[in-house]
Amino acid sequence: MNLLLASAAVAQAEPAGGAGLRAFLPMIIVFVVFWAILILPQRKQQKKREAMLNALKKGDKVITIGGICGEITQIMDNKILLRVNDKVELKMLRSAVSRVEGE
Repeated sequence: MNLLLASAAVAQAEPAGGAGLRAFLPMIIVFVVFWAILILPQRKQQKKREAMLNALKKGDKVITIGGICGEITQIMDNKILLRVNDKVELKMLRSAVSRVEGE
């Protein structure tokens, strides 16, 4: 009789421990879906932009974030000289480049 009562007590204790994990399972699933839908594509796009900025070279025709179109005449560490007209050059941050024309 004691053995039967002891096994019944163990059977009741096991679902309670598993129920705690089951309560967090929907939150874990939502977090994983959120990460897969939002964070992974953003990281991929950020790496693509960094590669584009690192591949800039003299002579590239670019468009800046502000919409200025020009040709790179000189590249320094984190700055570029952008020729927008015959005698007009602008010193800009490399990160201000939005895209390279023709790509």
